[in-house]
Amino acid sequence: MKDTPILPHFTLASLDISNLYTNIPVAETQTILADILKQNLTDTQTQRELPGWYDKITKQNYFTFKGNTMIQKEGLAMGTLSSGFIAEIFLQHIEHLHMARLSMKHEIINYFRYVEDILIIFDPTHSSIQAILDDFNALHQNLQFTAELEENNTISYLDITIQKNPTSWKTAIYRKHIFKDTIIPYTTNYPTQHKYTAVKFLYNRLNTYDLLADEYQQEEDTIHSILNISSFPIRPQKPSHPKLKEQKQSTHIHKNGLHLHMQGMKPHSLPSYPETLTPKVPFAPIILFPAN
Repeated sequence: MKDTPILPHFTLASLDISNLYTNIPVAETQTILADILKQNLTDTQTQRELPGWYDKITKQNYFTFKGNTMIQKEGLAMGTLSSGFIAEIFLQHIEHLHMARLSMKHEIINYFRYVEDILIIFDPTHSSIQAILDDFNALHQNLQFTAELEENNTISYLDITIQKNPTSWKTAIYRKHIFKDTIIPYTTNYPTQHKYTAVKFLYNRLNTYDLLADEYQQEEDTIHSILNISSFPIRPQKPSHPKLKEQKQSTHIHKNGLHLHMQGMKPHSLPSYPETLTPKVPFAPIILFPAN
């Protein structure tokens, strides 16, 4: 998004697909999958077996409601790993058919999608959000979209807030009003790995998102507050943002995994990531000590 040009009248908007999984047309997507296999010259055995697996997976949509076991007749099952993959096949097919045309018609400068959440930047001198929404709702009878327009040059998308400035895009961490500032308390008997998962996520997000120094500092303070509320005894190392201090601080990362340095104890190792999946900054520059 940093490479997207900015003009004063460019407008941000978000679109959301209502009830995505339960509205995916299963039979139509199976035909799309079969066509993809043929177009990519997939071997004959796979072309024969994969649709059979697809059929079995999509027909096993059983769930329990008020003590009754039922079968879902339309759409995909919620919460299964296969549903996300199948929905993505269908949505990418729809985008392939229509997005180039819609982008030209409505002067859509850039288009981003994560599952059912879409962010667009468009030129309002050529179109309106209502016209865009009407065309998106006409893409397929099973897909219905809702839209939200930026306010004061700002919009929230997923877990970030995006602000349009005269020469750049500014991002910050976004939390809904229902956000609860607690994680698994440090003093509970949950496995250590479980307790540190949320901490690792918060710091990984802090250090991988493109935040300016002020937003970085604000988010770091929020994380420290969360850790204090959840009884994590911490001694933060500051400053840690590159714009606050040019020289990077050590993050206590080793090839065997992540070590949390604790006073008077042997370092505790969290499970290591496979080399190809290791995040750039899996944990923050912070030292944790056992409670007194």
